Amino acid sequence: MVRRKKSEQLLYVYFDEWIHLYKADAVQSVTLSKYYMSLQNVAELAPNLRLKNLSRQEYQKLLNEYALTHEKQTTMDFHHQLKGAILDAVDEGIIEVNPTRKIIIKGKKPAEKKPKFINQFEVQALLKQLSLTEEVNWDWYILLVTKTGLRFSEALALTPNDFDFSKQQIIVNKTWNYKNVNGGFQPTKNKSSIRKVQIDWQTAMQFSQLIKNIAPNQPIFIKSRVFNSTINNRLKALCLKANIPIITIHGLRHTHASLLLFAGVTIASVASRLGHSNMTTTQETYLHIIQELENQDNDKLIRHLATLF
Repeated sequence: MVRRKKSEQLLYVYFDEWIHLYKADAVQSVTLSKYYMSLQNVAELAPNLRLKNLSRQEYQKLLNEYALTHEKQTTMDFHHQLKGAILDAVDEGIIEVNPTRKIIIKGKKPAEKKPKFINQFEVQALLKQLSLTEEVNWDWYILLVTKTGLRFSEALALTPNDFDFSKQQIIVNKTWNYKNVNGGFQPTKNKSSIRKVQIDWQTAMQFSQLIKNIAPNQPIFIKSRVFNSTINNRLKALCLKANIPIITIHGLRHTHASLLLFAGVTIASVASRLGHSNMTTTQETYLHIIQELENQDNDKLIRHLATLF
């Protein structure tokens, strides 16, 4: 009787209850907001669809509608989030047959991809355009991300206490909730993100002077609410001035990692420096660079073997 009553429930209502029950306080706020965005899409695309009517065809129609305005990967993410709730409904006997089986994922044509990283010469050209004043500004932020590969929110959360100048290290143990109007510190992305990042002596000297008058626990870059677009627009202006490809702040993180790999730093060290939970993430993200380096190694290997006879 309870299951029959549940099957009369609207899909988006069930999904809303499921998110509240299984995801609220169990995932990070950024991830939770993505679930609620998916919920909003379900409510808009299928406001009258009940669980009892959720057949494979109806589910495919829902995904197809979503795919009209989203790229394939985004549609896949939407599918995975909604599928989690639907499979629980199947397990509970509310839905008799799994409607997500053999689903086809579609999506609109991907937008033209922007460069993920720039090369060493382009980095040098970019850094020459920085206006590094005696007070903290966004150009100092751009310099620090370029030299450390910190995530956007990790760099925002840095305080003077997070700098160990005697060891030339930055301690990463929190992030800044820039999406919230009131901001505030929050945990790192994962446990592996808590780390110590080595910096060069010049950067250490520069920042030791730059932040000496800032309160120990005060974020050095935060003066008011921060928007991702504000810093990316500044970076765009600098890229245009330097006549190099336009990249984002996240692109600077990719740039940092790629320069380390090309310099011969091991994948394990790069993964640790970036705060990746495992080396697989690093390998998948920088596969094209790793393959290029392997080709270079093969050339060296063949040349070396040729000298043995």
